[in-house]
Amino acid sequence: MAHVRPQSVVDSALACSDDGMADKDNAALHGVAVKTIRRWRRLYQRRGLPRGQTHLAPPCPRCDGAPLRRAEYAERLGWYLGDGYISRGRRGVFNLHVYNDQRYTGLNAHVSELMALVKPGGRPHTRLVPGAVITTVSWKHWPCLFPQHGPGRKHERPILLEPWQQEVVEVFPGDFLRGLFHSDGARVHNWATRDVRGERRRYDYPRWQFVNASEDILGLCTWALDLVDVPWRRSGPRVVSVSRRDAVSRLDDLVGPKD
Repeated sequence: MAHVRPQSVVDSALACSDDGMADKDNAALHGVAVKTIRRWRRLYQRRGLPRGQTHLAPPCPRCDGAPLRRAEYAERLGWYLGDGYISRGRRGVFNLHVYNDQRYTGLNAHVSELMALVKPGGRPHTRLVPGAVITTVSWKHWPCLFPQHGPGRKHERPILLEPWQQEVVEVFPGDFLRGLFHSDGARVHNWATRDVRGERRRYDYPRWQFVNASEDILGLCTWALDLVDVPWRRSGPRVVSVSRRDAVSRLDDLVGPKD
């Protein structure tokens, strides 16, 4: 009986092929023969055949009116605007990638779960690059859900939400902020000194910071912070800071730990 590879292995190998990996390297990475990689590419990329009866693309919320898990989408949108991008593969399929520090094992698992929920039945695969984990899911309809996709870097082009995206974020601003701050944000500890009755004292306090090169994305972050009544300030050309004790506590509750 022929050995049947797990679907996750096939999806991962096809995604690597879409990214331009050579068949020999792809085969070594996934523990299969080179001829197997070539067969998968011939059947599933060139001819576009489904693998088995269950390998069917789910309907699109924008094109087909399929339901959209809005809370999960709001967070996924934050991740995309922070450390995500979309690349075009073969056969009109797009690959949604999210980069994240490999230290955050819990968050990387959460990103995979989010992707599988936003694309029902999606099979995320991951690969390691120096210092980071890339989580990827392929789908023809990613540009429908993320119309901000376009050529060039995000900070080099306008990033504006469509009305339906604004409505989602207005209902789920905390989820949107979670994606933003867990992708391009950090909870840091600052300190300052003061003279109290002639004595120099040091005070330590936590702070949330969101760093991004796009003025539009920084604006979306501050807009969402206003929606949840979290005071903020611009502490640098590319930095939004939340420093007041009550504001940090509020954001802690909304965003959760970065681990």
